[in-house]
Amino acid sequence: MQHIPAEFDDIRPRTDAEIRPSFQKLLHDRLFMRVLRGFVPWLPVSWIRAFLRFTFLGVNSALGFQKRYMLRAMHLLMWRTTKGVKLDHSALQEKRAGYTYISNHRDIVLDVAMLDVLLIDHGFPNTAQIAIGDNLLVHPWIEQFVRMNKAFLVRRSVGARQLLEASKHMSRYMHYVLGTREDNIWIAQREGRAKDSSDRTQPAVLRMMTLGGEGDHYENLRHMDLVPLTISYEYDPCDYLKAKEFQQKRDDATFKKSKQDDLDNMRVGILGKKGRVHYRTAGSINQWLEEYKDLPAKEFFEAVAARIDSYIHAGYELYPNNYVAADLLEGGQRFATHYTAKDVARFEKYLQSRLDLIDLPNKDEAYLRERMLTMYANPLYNYLKAHEG
Repeated sequence: MQHIPAEFDDIRPRTDAEIRPSFQKLLHDRLFMRVLRGFVPWLPVSWIRAFLRFTFLGVNSALGFQKRYMLRAMHLLMWRTTKGVKLDHSALQEKRAGYTYISNHRDIVLDVAMLDVLLIDHGFPNTAQIAIGDNLLVHPWIEQFVRMNKAFLVRRSVGARQLLEASKHMSRYMHYVLGTREDNIWIAQREGRAKDSSDRTQPAVLRMMTLGGEGDHYENLRHMDLVPLTISYEYDPCDYLKAKEFQQKRDDATFKKSKQDDLDNMRVGILGKKGRVHYRTAGSINQWLEEYKDLPAKEFFEAVAARIDSYIHAGYELYPNNYVAADLLEGGQRFATHYTAKDVARFEKYLQSRLDLIDLPNKDEAYLRERMLTMYANPLYNYLKAHEG
């Protein structure tokens, strides 16, 4: 976008005109350069900086920055950490900008990063702006970097009185973006990841989207042109960290993740092995949203959230792990036709290797194992329920 109203300066991504000066700031951020050097420790920082300056020639927009750097970096990362990433967009009527992709949330960083790669590779005209919580911006370079990558900020570190106004402000920005029809938006269906992988849309997220529009709740949500998106991982790199957090919360009701915990989750999610990864879109909810038009607001948001869930759940790509986990959890062989003995042995070995990574003073391995099995079984359970409906 060339120009964005000044009222959104506190949360918006960097404009095209700001990309070059923002890039220069990154190059002089010691922590950022230290992160980069971690990938090529044999090169001096001065060489890395000179190389980046040279390759930046000709980049004059956020999309140009993504194509020059992020597309190549993501292709390499996907090659190193996955066994292939696929997109099924057959349910979408048009390859265009102006959609709001609302999806289950598997990874703090990669959900939208991989979506952007897939959109470019499949010939869509633009990538997606991402809603990202300001609680994750633990270093100045992270905020600079994500805002160069078309992230806009969700203000979570505000008091209760300011929260409603912050939500309205963000909603107005989202309506502005969608009104231009130049860009897409990605947003998670709920605040934070579903630690047990039982993905549910929070009606409050849908309500927030309508706060900044000029019509009623139906008209404002219709303007968002929501597209349910399902993200499926064969292996979740953060599964053991999620299981660990379950026990920490069970044993200490006051437990809260630290900033370091967030950084660890981001690092493991980015660099960890994921196996096969699949993205699948449904069609726009505007095809059926009018069915709920006359419902009171509370019932409207609840009904629409449940309908979105049915599309997300029906869109899961299932792997042998999901079936094996369900049978191990149930102690039976209900899904035995969907896997082999090798699949069971492979998953059991994987599961134990993840449990071995969990470092807790009072480690409850039986509980941790049950939590991890549940994470892999829940997509199957939700898929079956969605297709039965």
